[in-house]
Amino acid sequence: MDHQLKWRMVILSTMAIILAAANLVHGDDELPAAVKPIVKIVKGKKLCDKGWECKGLSEYCCNSTISDYFQTYQFENLFSKRNTPVAHAAGFWDYHSFITAAALYQPHGFGTTGEKQTGMKEVAAFLGHVGSKTSCGYGVATGGPLAWGLCYNKEMSPSQTYCDDTFKYTYPCTPGVSYHGRGALPIYWNYNYGETGDALKVDILNHPEYLENNATLAFQAAIWRWMTPVKKHQPSAHDVFVGKWKPTKNDTLAKRVPGFGATMNVLYGDQVCGKDDDESMNNMVSHYLYYLDLMGVGREEAGPHEVVSCSEQKAFNPSSPASSSSSSS
Repeated sequence: MDHQLKWRMVILSTMAIILAAANLVHGDDELPAAVKPIVKIVKGKKLCDKGWECKGLSEYCCNSTISDYFQTYQFENLFSKRNTPVAHAAGFWDYHSFITAAALYQPHGFGTTGEKQTGMKEVAAFLGHVGSKTSCGYGVATGGPLAWGLCYNKEMSPSQTYCDDTFKYTYPCTPGVSYHGRGALPIYWNYNYGETGDALKVDILNHPEYLENNATLAFQAAIWRWMTPVKKHQPSAHDVFVGKWKPTKNDTLAKRVPGFGATMNVLYGDQVCGKDDDESMNNMVSHYLYYLDLMGVGREEAGPHEVVSCSEQKAFNPSSPASSSSSSS
């Protein structure tokens, strides 16, 4: 009897070790479990805290969070070719990194503004930009040209170091460092690395390589850009997409209307907008519509041409011929 008991204990302890090892191997793929929301009424407003993914009392945390309606399999569907052997950033981008980065901005409305449908559309819109800017898809690529988002995490053959010396007192270039495109919405130029680094409290001005070494940070920088106006008293890409922006008379005259088209205007201005049938603009629109279909929302929910496109919109911030472009692609 003692002999049998001893063997049972050995077997049980061995199983425990195997299970623990399995958890160590797969633990990174698991998101923290959802917690029961804390709900408080403050000055007549319902505020919620959902734990790690929507932390801190916020009205936005009372809505669906991104992992409620956008799960791992959907991320895999959107970016189905990103880990193929020919993808330049194979093994880098993953769902866990996206949700971890998004968790910092969900209390401020990223993917949590309004009804679930609005959240799904915003995630599709944001990822539409990301997929377009990081794609290595082309016309006859396997799976189609829109299946290759998140193929890159950096510009492969920079033509210059993107150092603008006019910012030498605020964001001086680090000797020997190149400020070519890196990240989910690629950042170019020392001043953009400096501003983003200040906001995220990460020294990417001196260490831009952090963005190509850490997928969560790369997504975080992109979501920060999406949520933050380029200039004071202007809307962010988030604002123009979810309806937090009310066009002025000047906006209406400039044919700027809320929707996906205006997000391109905020982020890229006259690099892609007001140029009729611009290829880069069409590519972003195509990714957005494709992702809406894959997420089960449907491209018909995107709205009419003038909402989806910015082909006739004047730029919020027209670029002067002498100035360097803030983000190249």
